[in-house]
Amino acid sequence: MTTTIYILFCSLGDECCKEGKFYTTYKCSPPVSSHTKAMLTINNFDKGGDGGGPSECSGIYYHNSVPVMVLSTGWYSKGRCCFENITIHANGRSVKAMVVDECDSGRGCDSPHVYLPSCQNNIVDASEAVWKVLHVPKKNWGWLEIFWSEYCI
Repeated sequence: MTTTIYILFCSLGDECCKEGKFYTTYKCSPPVSSHTKAMLTINNFDKGGDGGGPSECSGIYYHNSVPVMVLSTGWYSKGRCCFENITIHANGRSVKAMVVDECDSGRGCDSPHVYLPSCQNNIVDASEAVWKVLHVPKKNWGWLEIFWSEYCI
């Protein structure tokens, strides 16, 4: 499914939506198993960070030293995963992180999403704390293939 979305303002460089470009949106995520494959991305959950507003689950911001994460729309399951601890496996290590929000796979390129495209349907977007426990060198932070378990539904 593709949607045309027009841009009014953007200050985030090349990652921003472009006027007239089509962006894919998703209503669901890949099937969940005891070893679900996903892409780990990094997010700043502090006030003023790239996460935007406060957590959808709690209404508060989280310091980046706290292992928290958001799930793509399909996995987030309309908030049923809020406050669940999910185990993320990568780099020969694992870490538990609490689900605090949704990475919106169905909407984007608008003010509430700071003019970024919608999330892919296989995203686990996590705080710096998660990346540190997984011992990923800081220069490699951004995208990492992972597996996760302990699904909340």
